[in-house]
Amino acid sequence: MGSNVVDDPILNSPFEEPARHYDFSGPIPRVLDGRRRASYLGIARTERMGDAALAAHEFVELTLANHIRERVRAWRERRWDGVTETTRTLLEHWSRPRDRPLLFCQREAVETLIWLTEARPADLQGIDIPSDEPNDLEAGRKSYKALKRYCTKMATGSGKTTVMAMLAAWSILNKVARKQDGRFTDNVLVVCPNLTIRERLQVLIPQKAGSYYETFDIVPRSHRDLLMRGRVFVTNWHAFAVKDDAKKRGIVQRGRESDAAFVRRVLGRDLGQSGELLVLNDEAHHAYRPSPQPIEDDISDAEDFKGLDAEERKELERFAEQATIWVGGLDRMHKVRGVKLVVDLSATPYYLKGSGHPEGTPFPWIVSDFGLVDAIESGITKIPRIPVADDSGRPDPRYFKLWHNIMESLPASARGGAKQKAKPEAVAAAAQGALSILAGKWKETYQYFQASGFPVPPAMIVVAANTALASEMASQLRKGDILADFVGDANTFAIDSKVLAEAEAADDASKDDQQQALRLKTSTIGKATWPDDRPPAGFEHMVEPPGKNVRAVVSVGMLTEGWDANNVTQILGLRAFSSQLLCEQVVGRGLRRMSYEVGPDGRLEPEYCDVFGIPFEVIPVKGTGLKPVQPQAPSTLVQSIDERSKLEIEFPRVEGFIQNVKQRIRCDLAKLQPLMIEPFLEPTSVITLDQMGLPLGKTGLNMGTTAPVTLTRDQFYAEHRLQRTAFEIARDITEVLTGGKVASAKKPQADRHVAGARTLFPQVLELVQKFLDEKVSVTGSAKKEEVALARYRSIVIERLLTGIEPDTDAGEDALLPRLERHRPVGSTAEVFFRTSRPTQATRKSHVSHTVLDSGWESTAAFHLEQEPAVISYVKNEAGATGRLNFEIQYSLDGHPQRYVPDFLVVIAIDDKRTKNLILEVKGLETEQERAKWAAAQRWCRAVTNQGQFGTWEFLVSKTPTGAADVLKSWLQTQRAAA
Repeated sequence: MGSNVVDDPILNSPFEEPARHYDFSGPIPRVLDGRRRASYLGIARTERMGDAALAAHEFVELTLANHIRERVRAWRERRWDGVTETTRTLLEHWSRPRDRPLLFCQREAVETLIWLTEARPADLQGIDIPSDEPNDLEAGRKSYKALKRYCTKMATGSGKTTVMAMLAAWSILNKVARKQDGRFTDNVLVVCPNLTIRERLQVLIPQKAGSYYETFDIVPRSHRDLLMRGRVFVTNWHAFAVKDDAKKRGIVQRGRESDAAFVRRVLGRDLGQSGELLVLNDEAHHAYRPSPQPIEDDISDAEDFKGLDAEERKELERFAEQATIWVGGLDRMHKVRGVKLVVDLSATPYYLKGSGHPEGTPFPWIVSDFGLVDAIESGITKIPRIPVADDSGRPDPRYFKLWHNIMESLPASARGGAKQKAKPEAVAAAAQGALSILAGKWKETYQYFQASGFPVPPAMIVVAANTALASEMASQLRKGDILADFVGDANTFAIDSKVLAEAEAADDASKDDQQQALRLKTSTIGKATWPDDRPPAGFEHMVEPPGKNVRAVVSVGMLTEGWDANNVTQILGLRAFSSQLLCEQVVGRGLRRMSYEVGPDGRLEPEYCDVFGIPFEVIPVKGTGLKPVQPQAPSTLVQSIDERSKLEIEFPRVEGFIQNVKQRIRCDLAKLQPLMIEPFLEPTSVITLDQMGLPLGKTGLNMGTTAPVTLTRDQFYAEHRLQRTAFEIARDITEVLTGGKVASAKKPQADRHVAGARTLFPQVLELVQKFLDEKVSVTGSAKKEEVALARYRSIVIERLLTGIEPDTDAGEDALLPRLERHRPVGSTAEVFFRTSRPTQATRKSHVSHTVLDSGWESTAAFHLEQEPAVISYVKNEAGATGRLNFEIQYSLDGHPQRYVPDFLVVIAIDDKRTKNLILEVKGLETEQERAKWAAAQRWCRAVTNQGQFGTWEFLVSKTPTGAADVLKSWLQTQRAAA
């Protein structure tokens, strides 16, 4: 793989225009001279197929941005001809050498907006930037004027706040110097998504101590007094909601707020009573209008919501409401006060799902672009490092498309459906392997942080699909199922997204202590000290920020917009990702750098963020087209025949077992199926590479640019020794047997001790240790310590619980079935249904036909008809009402399942004795089949002990013609024993 690896991911200085870039279009990455063209990854179509979302993508050039970029470059080389004296002073000030230079991407974004405003008309020929026009779908807004909007696209962590400060200074200082110049204004309104960002953006107010103008030397000292004449007001979009008390009870009702009253309320005294506004929209991808017309060749609004669960629908509805209120507020201000220019700043200025526009389409007024890959190549952000290989032997690493692979591996009962969430405990258990390896890398990073004297620990983020799954993942971490470092609420922080959203929207009059505490902890993750060295009002009792020592963050969404923790070093994505846009938005939470120290070559040293479960790749989708109508196949009526009522077979419907163990248990380990631990099921090591681009159709070791890094589960092994795991498994089994908690060494008084547990636990522990010694084997690089993972641990528990039963020789009560309350007995007399599948008529069955799923059933039915000892049989069918629906409950990977055996048979042992058989015809023996067969044997033991339904046994025929031989051999054994 040496030829596929580029030595250095950082090609350019962050303070100069990029001079080189990586080209990923060929078989190996190449370094090309020149700058990458501005483009975006368009989504041609998105389909939702069950829980998997697949997207077709294509790279689309941002033509307008590229055209403007070329002209701005030429204008820069001419030393910004045509600008005002004030503007030239600022441009020269920003370009001069300094201790803390401005990034090139920051200067370019501001230069672009200045050029569009101050360039000579001849220089602007051919530049056509569309306005943002109200449309017919926006009720009552036809009289509103179009907004002039320019968007600058900047990667997360590239310094958008500094750009806003530069723009505010440029506009204010020019207006102060040239009162009559209509191109400028000294009234700047900054709009952001939430309170946390609003507080952080107070640095844009010139009159406040610690403003960016002084901290980052945005304005020359000679101009700082002039800057104080300007007004900058920061608000969050929630203030834009129009007041309306018409439906409220009360004597005084003002009705719906007028546009003039709205502007007076929102702007108040901060921006005066007159003068046009410069509006800076932070995180502007939330400020858009609904589509003015139905979308052709794409998904409609209604389609956007199909297949989504309630939580996902609410999220899209919340985004749509936010967008409408945000843009509606700007429209009202433009009508009443006048908006000179709206500047949008966003890393992902694209229309979101549910907007009515094609998902992932960029805002048409993007005028400059400095995207994620550009930022990585300039060293401005961390490099996302993703799995490219593991020791499972699979062509695609399991932890890359983690959600997709988990959904494929889960049984149908745990997977959920289009509108039903997957069982959170099932997903959490399946994700434990990925989480344990990622946590091991976190521990390694934590030790480095400590040795290097960092004042805060690294942070690992888990982004879950819904609140129930987030709760399960947080529980795993807090209980110490992964590493002891995450135990407890202080180390693992689970964010309640709903409470956080309410806290971020609250105003001073409606603050809730719990909400504000949650918001404060979220916003201070990775912060070693309080801003301004003092806690906010109401939290004076806190010596240090509450988020300072957080090590793991579990969240449903993507935390909050603008969340600026720079100590994130690992991210686990545990949700479906329908587009590369969503991937970038989630990963962006972990890409802010910790250090900006420049090396001797003028470049920044690389920093990394390890990412599992967020698939940075392009996934092509083929059109399915329409399926031709198939002619309806003839159907057969399958029913019980009254004339054959003597052949009726009855069976109990068992929903559980009564296992009243008091003192002694027994288990024949020799009859239990073995357990094989192998990397194919759960990788034990993962190779990661930094992700530099979005290479079409490429995965594996040819994706990265630096030497691969191997992540293992060694930290997990160190904390989960085999002896500890055996103890925990024995404890869990004992709790099942006794029906309560077993006292532990850590909490001898906190847990209730159940009678009999003291006697049973040593017996169970001995069985567990013998099982681990005798029945568990490993392959490849796997170790027996893997059994601590939920995937393997649950199998051990299930195997032993299936084999353990009361020791009746020691006076224990026998294992008994617990029957369904409302339908305790099933019978062949209930069979009545139609089927289009092949069938064959019967003679020895109460049911008219045997339904043939394969040739195996046909061969087995033939031998059952021919065997003289067979009194009656029936082919089992499950499904809708009218089938036999004989099912045996069992467990697989900790999830309840239902096993539908092939045949029920009543057979004569001799003239006086008969037995009931469950006959399975199966050739493939898998882990799932072994679990089914063990459950069937247990079912037979319990029902036989109960006595009401006769004696039952379970047989397996592993060849199509073997049913006759299996029956004959079994009969010989039964008759010899008699």
